[in-house]
Amino acid sequence: MRLTTKGRFAVTAMLDLAMHEAEDTANLKADIKPVTLAGISERQNISLSYLEQLFSRLRRQGLVNSVRGPGGGYRLAKNYADISVAEIIHAVDENIDATQCGGHENCRDEGRCMTHNLWATLNSKILDYLAGVSLADMVASQNMVASQNNDQKVSITPRGCKTDNAYSSKCVALAIETAAN
Repeated sequence: MRLTTKGRFAVTAMLDLAMHEAEDTANLKADIKPVTLAGISERQNISLSYLEQLFSRLRRQGLVNSVRGPGGGYRLAKNYADISVAEIIHAVDENIDATQCGGHENCRDEGRCMTHNLWATLNSKILDYLAGVSLADMVASQNMVASQNNDQKVSITPRGCKTDNAYSSKCVALAIETAAN
């Protein structure tokens, strides 16, 4: 099972957009400036034409709004605290599936394999985790990384999870190792 480039790039681009909106909000700007795809492309090293395809899907799903004309670009269509990673991945038609059969229960001679329930449960846990992580959680995580100068671990814990019980069967924490330059 793996998340393809489409899902990864969509989340990365949306995080870039959210970080710019958070910066404008922190600077008490009355009007949040649209972010150009060319800017995201340059900062994140993602092809501009690929971003155009992704943002077309994100716009159709109501996650971003486009602003035309000089100074145009994209803005988040709703507060970044209300947009989950799962929504972004779903908006670009990305499937996260650990089953061999794609959930059709026909992985072994038109029947279900012995480990189907294991992989289907894993799918559910992953989707629950991604649904619990908002762009605001990721912005906060990035801001924490930027404010520290030494090696660190950053944990993103889904909303509703107790931090003292982050590794329970209901909650999974993602630890991202980052090394300072």
